Amino acid sequence: MLYSFLVHFFGPLISLFNGRQLVVNKENLPEGNYVLVAPHRSWMDPVFLALAVFPKKLGFMAKEELFKGKLASYFLRKLNAFPVNRKNPGPSVIKKPVTMLKKTDLSTIIFPSGSRYSSKLKGGAVMIAKMAGVPLVPAVYQGPLLFKDIFTRQKRKIAIGKPIYIDRKMRLTEENMAQVEQELQAAFDALDKQLDPNYHYVIPQKPTK
Repeated sequence: MLYSFLVHFFGPLISLFNGRQLVVNKENLPEGNYVLVAPHRSWMDPVFLALAVFPKKLGFMAKEELFKGKLASYFLRKLNAFPVNRKNPGPSVIKKPVTMLKKTDLSTIIFPSGSRYSSKLKGGAVMIAKMAGVPLVPAVYQGPLLFKDIFTRQKRKIAIGKPIYIDRKMRLTEENMAQVEQELQAAFDALDKQLDPNYHYVIPQKPTK
């Protein structure tokens, strides 16, 4: 309920300052659950991607530090978030989303690079999709990367690719994983070009502690 309320509240509010979000190829979204995968370009892109696929609802991973406060933990869980220990993820980082995809009506969103400061894809999304028996759905976001940029009226654009189905009999060898990751990267590149042939995302420098 809180998820739907926030979508209907923040969606129009963001559009008031930034204009309506452009979403192309939404017809590519399959029936049932799926793993939405996208390059991680801004701390805001999970919000914009969630708005793009609504009324389908997403569950998502969040670092466990965010769940320390009772109020924050309650709020995040109501938004279908679940905690993950990034330093020592353990089997739960796979088991929790697989269980969610199998036993609820929630899809999930995963950024296979794991960070805004990297473009190297990792295999977690492929493993989760295979174990849950759901497709991967590639997507890309182009638009404001910082909150202040929303007020510059820079257009928010999202493109959704065709589902990538993982053979349940496929062995998760390095070679097979690399092949799917290459397919994902090719989909990201094609979607970026569809939105803007001249688009180029510059990976930001990771801040030093």
